[in-house]
Amino acid sequence: MKRVNAVHSGPETRDEHRGTDVMYDVLGIGFGPSNLALAIAVHEHNARLGESDRIRAGFLEKQPRFGWHRGMLIDDATMQVSFLKDLVTMRDPKSSFSFLCYLQERDRLVDFLNQKTLFPLRVEFHDYLEWAAARVDDLVDYSAEVVAVRPVTEDGEITHFEVVSRDAKDPERTVVRRARSICVATGLEPHLPPGMENSERIFHNSQLIPRVAALKETATPVRRAVVLGAGQSAAECVDYLHRNFPDAEVCSVFAKYGYTPADDSPFANRIFDPEAVDLFYHAPREVKQSLFDYHRSTNYSVVDIDLIESLSKTMYQEKVQGRQRLRMLNVTRIRDIDAHPDRLDIGVEFLPTGERETLAADVLVYATGYRPRGLGERLGEVDKLCRRDDEDELVVSRDHRVATNANVSAAVYLQGGTEHTHGLTSTLLSNTAVRAGEIRDSLLARRQRQSA
Repeated sequence: MKRVNAVHSGPETRDEHRGTDVMYDVLGIGFGPSNLALAIAVHEHNARLGESDRIRAGFLEKQPRFGWHRGMLIDDATMQVSFLKDLVTMRDPKSSFSFLCYLQERDRLVDFLNQKTLFPLRVEFHDYLEWAAARVDDLVDYSAEVVAVRPVTEDGEITHFEVVSRDAKDPERTVVRRARSICVATGLEPHLPPGMENSERIFHNSQLIPRVAALKETATPVRRAVVLGAGQSAAECVDYLHRNFPDAEVCSVFAKYGYTPADDSPFANRIFDPEAVDLFYHAPREVKQSLFDYHRSTNYSVVDIDLIESLSKTMYQEKVQGRQRLRMLNVTRIRDIDAHPDRLDIGVEFLPTGERETLAADVLVYATGYRPRGLGERLGEVDKLCRRDDEDELVVSRDHRVATNANVSAAVYLQGGTEHTHGLTSTLLSNTAVRAGEIRDSLLARRQRQSA
């Protein structure tokens, strides 16, 4: 007789239900673009095969519906990646889930082609993602926040996981599902400087659009807004605030001398090719670091040149007109913030001279990026089963599976948080389609080995 034991971790609830007797081949935790691409890859595989050969997959998402960076869906902002790097095309150009098929269904294919661009509007690409998510809706449960993942041991071997999710509509109720593999794609979380928290007047740029809408509905005018950051999101925030509050001064604060243009030249962009992932993965540690440092300017703390030029033109026009609302406080840092009921007093320092100035502001936006959550924060007990290298980084195989202890036959796949092993594309859209295909193929190969 097999001895079965589930290691319990995470919050206890009074009302726990077993969701189904099905043993999933894979349960995806999070349902952003990465796990959406995996759901499509599984869906397309299953459509070609009989019931016994299909992959049993499910996905859990804490949001009530699909959403991807909704707070930054600025009306005229465009994608920074080609539409051909959608959810499927780099893996299968014939897929009916492509951006082009979406355009055809929306009756905009000819109109889009006439724009002569590779970069669709961000709101349009989000609509494409929602369109694709709706077509695999049977695979995902929304309003299902994962609160624990329990390793289950059978005769000394961890064979599968119990994934516990909480129903957002009934926080006291949890559902337990079983899976031989999990695929973690919970994305990045907004990063604020140490000691800072969101408040009525201070927020991360991920909340930009709803916060601006709320401010415009109040009777209190915005006289000055401050944005901290030097990347694309910061520049977009500056532009958006400047346009939405025509009577306000908008100050961009950053430690650089000026915005750095993004390097999207053809040769630099090859760092995002699928073949570049292979080269990066098998390179020595010092080569990995060099490649990362050399090509940071393709993605980190950089701004599209068109936006840089637009902001510069606006500043010059205002200078000519004698009313300068757009200010660039370069080589400057925020040193202190004094919050009052009616304003923020933001102390800034000009670094070359040490000169200080206090800005009385109504709004402070932190465009300070995102960071991955540690595996322990997301999976609790499962983190202790995962192997780490000498730098305390997770050991991840080429098929995006985390290396685990010898007694673990269940699998943990990661989509994101693997820049140290797979390079710059681990958190970007560029290789989403290819990565999803690799994980699907790995799931199939593992099932074949286990059934042999």
